[in-house]
Amino acid sequence: MSKIFIRGEGAVSPAGWGVAALREALERGEPLPMKELSRPGRSEPYQIRGVPAPPQRPGFLAHARLRRTSPIAQYAVAAALEALGAEVERLQNESLNLGIVVCAMSGCVNYSRRFYNETLMNPATASPVVFPETVFNAPASHLGALLGSRGMNYTLVGDPGTFLQGIALAAQWLMEEQVDGCLVIGAEEMDWLTAETIEIFASGARVSEGAGALFLGREPRDTAAIELTAVTSPHLFLKDQSRVEAARKARAELSFNGRAELLCDGLQGIQRLDRDEASAWADWPYRRLSVKTLLGEGLMASAGWQCVAAVDALRRGQYRGATVSVVGCNEQAIAARFSRLS
Repeated sequence: MSKIFIRGEGAVSPAGWGVAALREALERGEPLPMKELSRPGRSEPYQIRGVPAPPQRPGFLAHARLRRTSPIAQYAVAAALEALGAEVERLQNESLNLGIVVCAMSGCVNYSRRFYNETLMNPATASPVVFPETVFNAPASHLGALLGSRGMNYTLVGDPGTFLQGIALAAQWLMEEQVDGCLVIGAEEMDWLTAETIEIFASGARVSEGAGALFLGREPRDTAAIELTAVTSPHLFLKDQSRVEAARKARAELSFNGRAELLCDGLQGIQRLDRDEASAWADWPYRRLSVKTLLGEGLMASAGWQCVAAVDALRRGQYRGATVSVVGCNEQAIAARFSRLS
């Protein structure tokens, strides 16, 4: 990886709308409060960390493509616009060839559940208006339409490590000069279906929702140049390769410069779920930040928050380097490293 820079970052999380809200929650270091999510046929509600209502209605919701969208699209768009910042003007005058990579695991689960529920109840009356919002690439499509972008537009589906693969893909597009800049967004929305699935396969995890976004380019945004130093290979969980072995291989691909280092890991504070990643990084001697212990398990959004938190810490001059470790739910262990050059 060389000469690929982070030009902007954006976030929507249980802490609120924007990177500042995310930063404040991480600095407080207190797990965010839970809220109840009911499920039909279940007397006891699920406990989740949801995104609070925005302080004011986002202007982008007036766009025709976004009036009826599910939360995941709204979170993805809000995070992307924050990451883009003033670069939106270059899109408007067509001087920016923008790439978009949206990453999701659960995807548009709210409308999917609604559509299939209507279909099961009465196929003749199931709303066809709902169906377009059930597909995984709906958020990327809405974002491209809102921005008027005509560049590369991909949706990647996988476990949370896929967000770092999205960053690697964006870097490849930039190095090959297929785009001038690229947005990478990880987003999820909450539904009782997701909460129930997490309870079955990862009991104890506190589910959350939101989005994290990075805007990458070939030039730094300002004098605080944040460079994407490396993205490791994805190390898969296989019959002959355990999660902890995969995590150790991802770590072994990276090099570190010294004490001014931050590790943004994916630990949740639940020993059974954290065991493999914790073992792989057990002897890490420097500062670490475990975003999910405070914000909850946001799946793809969590990987986005980890990267946003790492870049934000570098941007504010707290560290010279920051590493993001993602040991995914069921596919891969992967890591990325960012460096501050000035």
